[in-house]
Amino acid sequence: MRILSLLLLTVFIAGGCCSQKKADMASTQIEYSALSRGYYKVITVENKTVSVTKERNGEAVKSNIDDAKWNEIVSAYSKVNLEGLSSLKAPTDKRTYDGAAIGNLKIIKDGKTYETQGFDNGFPPKEIEKLVNLLVDFSKE
Repeated sequence: MRILSLLLLTVFIAGGCCSQKKADMASTQIEYSALSRGYYKVITVENKTVSVTKERNGEAVKSNIDDAKWNEIVSAYSKVNLEGLSSLKAPTDKRTYDGAAIGNLKIIKDGKTYETQGFDNGFPPKEIEKLVNLLVDFSKE
């Protein structure tokens, strides 16, 4: 009986943490941008909606995010260390000689902005790779 009670308590606590992250995401904006002289892409996710802009001064295409995809984004976001975002190192340096567009991840949470240093589009730091890839998938649709 104790084991069952402990198991149920664990499930309720884990469920509470998950719902807290979802509540946090309601007031969080995530923006991924990839820019170069001939390339432009900005993807913004906020409160179960996504906006994709594929050209400078272009109109953003907005759409809703389904629950399954939203849960994936929440899961990937929960693993990101916001305070350490600015110190992440890029795994490659193609952007320094125009070999790749400059990628950047920016997260605005509770009025505070957390931002990465530039990295090569398509080669994000491992710590944010899952989140960035989920965001980039929206521009492929």
